[in-house]
Amino acid sequence: MILERCLGSMLLVLSMLSNVLGAFVGVNIGTDVSSMPPASDVVAIVKAHQITHIRLYDADPHMLKALAGSGIEVTVGVTNEEVLGIGESASAAAAWINKNVAAYMPSTNITAIAVGSEVLTSVPHAAPVLVTAMNNLHKALVAADLNFQVKVSTPQSMDIIPKPFPPSTATFNSSWNSTIYQLLQFLKNTNSYYMLNAYPYYGYTNGNGIFPIDYALFKPLPSVKQIVDPNTLFHYNSMFDAMVDATYYSMDALNFSVIPIVVTETGWPWQGGSNEPDATVENAETFINKLIQRVSNNSGPPSQPTIPINTYIYELFNEDKRPGPISEKNWGLLFTNGTAVFPLSLGGPSQITGNSTAVFCVAKDDASEDKLRDGLNWACGQGQANCSAIQSGQPCYLPNNIKNHASYAYNDYYQKMHTVGGTCDFDGTATTTTIDPSYGSCIFTGSSNSSTGRESLPPTALGPISPGGSTKLPLSKIQFLNSATCLLVVLL
Repeated sequence: MILERCLGSMLLVLSMLSNVLGAFVGVNIGTDVSSMPPASDVVAIVKAHQITHIRLYDADPHMLKALAGSGIEVTVGVTNEEVLGIGESASAAAAWINKNVAAYMPSTNITAIAVGSEVLTSVPHAAPVLVTAMNNLHKALVAADLNFQVKVSTPQSMDIIPKPFPPSTATFNSSWNSTIYQLLQFLKNTNSYYMLNAYPYYGYTNGNGIFPIDYALFKPLPSVKQIVDPNTLFHYNSMFDAMVDATYYSMDALNFSVIPIVVTETGWPWQGGSNEPDATVENAETFINKLIQRVSNNSGPPSQPTIPINTYIYELFNEDKRPGPISEKNWGLLFTNGTAVFPLSLGGPSQITGNSTAVFCVAKDDASEDKLRDGLNWACGQGQANCSAIQSGQPCYLPNNIKNHASYAYNDYYQKMHTVGGTCDFDGTATTTTIDPSYGSCIFTGSSNSSTGRESLPPTALGPISPGGSTKLPLSKIQFLNSATCLLVVLL
């Protein structure tokens, strides 16, 4: 019992300390997968990719057991089917907490409960009891002395904001005002946060051409096409930021300010049907990598620049069993063997895995396509690089773009020739990196391990209890002393 209390104290302090270390990027794990690996393998894959925050759509006991001792922060889910029962019965809420949260803590680091998924728009008949369900769960956490470690919220879609642009005039759908007011009051009273599912992919594809695709993909816009809120004159460099800000303004319209927003879902599908031309590997790669860069700069949207946008990517694996169009089944970052679907351009020394002394040569992000094409042609021709892997139908053909093909060719040339004077320059379009650019079944020359993917999500610390980047719980000397005492107990 003493050891359990110590571990809980240490996890709490670690979580609180992590607030000073910035925003995090987590990943959703869906289970509509025909070849879903065992829970222990899923956790091994998550750890191998240095993913420190995950969201489950339920409270799967196999996953929660497998996560024990990992330190990974876990958001567990109350399913939409469970919301009604928990909203109608405090005892059902207590039983749910005891079975799905208290039974696994502190060894499994559960830090949040997502009550339902887009309840207001997907199961509106449960809306009248949604906040009651959240209150019942919170009271059960208080009774179990877990309310400081585990926050309760509920993910909502952008659909409850009918006109999200310009952000400054955005408001929630007035038909939901009573429920949303109660929800925001609950979040404020419990020091929790608003869970937002924000998909620029749908904002663009359903937008009838109002906004350019570069705006949805975090790409810079020319000066004549800047997206500006006419009321505040704030410039929006991405649809993602505009969606988050529209939600802040919608809360402000109900007189709630600075309830932090955590984006619980966002992503981009990498394959679609013939009528889904924007669901491509290239677009997904661009969106995910630029999203990670955006979140990692630790800033908020224009109206709330000091509140980082902690974000969960949708999703870890393709859920091929999901109904709907082809794109619905192709949002995964990884294949079920743990390799990446596309290269993830991430920085940081902790991402160097496998042969940490290896140096690779890849195309620069800002290189012009004309120069990359010249470099690619030279490498595959006069440079005698082996370019068979980037031919159609071969492992490195996709994503089918100049930058990806040039990276493979540049690296093959460099690996063969750098010991005899070959350089990684290619008219200024190339650069060296210690991060292995291999992905999926595409293995770059010089890679030390062809059986696992090397790219990973950004190394972040154990994430904050309060997601705005700074917790409102004071980190007292007593808590430090308790943790120090606990460490001595563990060591002895």
